[in-house]
Amino acid sequence: MYQPGPGMNYNYPPPMLVECSSCRTPLQLPHGARSIRCAICQAVTNIPNPHSVPSSSQTPAPSTHAPPPPSSPSPYNHAPSGAPPPVHGRKRAVICGISYRYSRHELKGCINDAKCMRYLLINKFKFPEDSVLMLTEEETDPYRLPTKQNMRMALYWLVQGCQPGDSLLFHYSGHGSRQRNYNGDEVDGYDETLCPLDFETQGMIVDDEINATIVRPLPRGVKLHAIIDACHSGTILDLPFLCRMNRAGQYVWEDHRPASGLWKGTSGGEVISFSGCDDDQTSADTSALSKITSTGAMTFCFIQAIERGHGDTYGSILNAMRNTIRSVGGGDLGGGAVTSLITMLLTGGSGGLGGGLRQEPQLTACEPFDVYTRPFSL
Repeated sequence: MYQPGPGMNYNYPPPMLVECSSCRTPLQLPHGARSIRCAICQAVTNIPNPHSVPSSSQTPAPSTHAPPPPSSPSPYNHAPSGAPPPVHGRKRAVICGISYRYSRHELKGCINDAKCMRYLLINKFKFPEDSVLMLTEEETDPYRLPTKQNMRMALYWLVQGCQPGDSLLFHYSGHGSRQRNYNGDEVDGYDETLCPLDFETQGMIVDDEINATIVRPLPRGVKLHAIIDACHSGTILDLPFLCRMNRAGQYVWEDHRPASGLWKGTSGGEVISFSGCDDDQTSADTSALSKITSTGAMTFCFIQAIERGHGDTYGSILNAMRNTIRSVGGGDLGGGAVTSLITMLLTGGSGGLGGGLRQEPQLTACEPFDVYTRPFSL
């Protein structure tokens, strides 16, 4: 239902770099944007003509501390209202949980997932509270609702101005989908997508855009982790390599680099992604794991792996997550299993998986590595 028509091509050019007109921090300008707010000093740099952005050696664009008028047709026509969380130390996170409340696509556990992930990052991994940006329907600030524009701006905020030694994290819990790929850069012929709160009117966020926004610009010395709890999310960051692991814990790295030669890796940084399932699988929203309340199966298993001492290496985390999900494979899901978004739409939201959790968490990366010796750290 949400597949693009023939000839539609999702090519997202890397964001252009401009200097903050106040503190000179390099900022990544979203394609088509006429302004961008600096996450360091909060100044807004206006770009008179987005097709003629000055380089760092030229005179920077004039600055103002007021956002431009919202009449511009560009989806990036203004920076979010209010100051983004300042970066303290070298850790920064974007957490997005979408319940799609009052719709036929409603999920019960995604906001719980977001709250639990925030607690884990702050208390276990020492992320400063005001360096964690939350996007959920419970936020009172309209620019913190998980709409398509707000999610895009949050992803740009996550990586802009990052420096060697920084540790970044993107967590998403919500619907995921897939659509036919027409530019030949997907091994399976499909682009994976995330579904913002307003996806039915504004559209989905495609993996090509996510890769261009937070993966390709990442400089050497910066580390980014993604934890994506959604259907069809195996390669949602479009990273070049996927760790294909069997039930015995043996694995090989699959090469997912496009035949076209298009580079999907970083600019020297390190990106590793845990996702809820393979590209052709669905992820569950269930109470079968916590026994108390609904959660995303993948988020619950990830946090449990850390809390139970299985967080030493990437391999130990992935194995622990998979074993926990298999342990309820034949059990009752409490009516919480969620099919892919496409199936839900076709069935009016009444579809279910039945027969237990049939999902296998996946690990992808910008470069292959030994998953049992590399220590996990955020």
